[in-house]
Amino acid sequence: MEATTSVLIYSRTAPFCFTVKNNNKFSLGYFNKQLPNNIPNQYFRSQQKHNPIRTTLSFVVPLKRTRTHLLSPLKCSYSNSTSADSSRKPLLEPLKNLTFDSLKTALLKVTPFDIIKWSGILSIAVAATKWTVNLVLNPFFWMYFSWTWLFWPWFVAIAVGVYGLYCFRKYSRGEASILEQLSVVTSVFTWLTLVPPAHFNGYLEGWPFVFFFVYHYFFFFNVSVRKRLYGDYYTREHDPKWDISLPIWSRLLFCIGVMVGHWLAAFEGPELHRIPGGWNNVGVWILIVLTLLMQYNSTLYLAKYSEKVVVPTAVVQFGPYRWVRHPIYASTMLLFVTYSVALRAPLSSLFVIAVCLVYYEQKVKLEEALMVETFGERYLEYANKVMHKFIPFVY
Repeated sequence: MEATTSVLIYSRTAPFCFTVKNNNKFSLGYFNKQLPNNIPNQYFRSQQKHNPIRTTLSFVVPLKRTRTHLLSPLKCSYSNSTSADSSRKPLLEPLKNLTFDSLKTALLKVTPFDIIKWSGILSIAVAATKWTVNLVLNPFFWMYFSWTWLFWPWFVAIAVGVYGLYCFRKYSRGEASILEQLSVVTSVFTWLTLVPPAHFNGYLEGWPFVFFFVYHYFFFFNVSVRKRLYGDYYTREHDPKWDISLPIWSRLLFCIGVMVGHWLAAFEGPELHRIPGGWNNVGVWILIVLTLLMQYNSTLYLAKYSEKVVVPTAVVQFGPYRWVRHPIYASTMLLFVTYSVALRAPLSSLFVIAVCLVYYEQKVKLEEALMVETFGERYLEYANKVMHKFIPFVY
């Protein structure tokens, strides 16, 4: 027989019983239901006598009669065991199978068309939210304290740049992790798209934020192709003759020229709050969508007709390759030009085009010579069919 300790609180309106057993089980419930089985029934008389229960470890505490006729008797219990129904949390059910790998897999399945669709939905939601808030808040307050305004802290930009140089040093040694490689890219894009307008305006608003994320998505295409084909982001062994690169001084001058072009765009353009919004920016959004689609389709078709992403196995003549022979370089130039157009800096866009044409022209000569050596007449026929290298109907 198991030892039982009972605390019985009895009244005519709300009889309670606390029970503690040797297995550390504690329960609170209605008197008649929680009564231990080892207590003889002869100890209980009528409800009016309040006779004590004579067990080894039990006592009765009579309560005064109060007006509680509006309340039903309390029935509650406590147990060490947890039932399956009580442990279920319907709100957390979708998060049980959420892992970092499943999140990465879902993100890799996202296409530019999905980005365009959800960007449109998000734009409509933001516009509707802003319109609603404008009805509630003072227009003066909303104009000068909009969420798109951010006063630029220089120490953040310097810290990002220093950490980017540190990660690039590790990358040059082959020791950088995926996050450190991403830090290099983020550092470069920060100093291309955010720091110049922040320096000349003292704050950030609108387009610099947009292009900061557009640049990331644009240059992520080539890496995502490796992930889809091989399951990781690392390059495979291939014939080194396809690693076409210009001398280091040429690449360094190209990087400096692109950086100068972005700073000239921020200097040439008007203050950020004077750039018109609304329908005046439809052309900029069209250029952004066109740039992303050109880069995506060019990378996709090139990967389909390439071995280990780098080595081509056929002359690609589909998609954007029907209009220009080097659409990936063309989409890169178009991205830089779109940034200058968004900041209303036409002269800077001409400067960036000149820098890109000088650099890509030298690289294209080496690539096309290798293509002719590999594919012969097939590539020459394609070059005669598609005469323009970068700009359709122009150059």
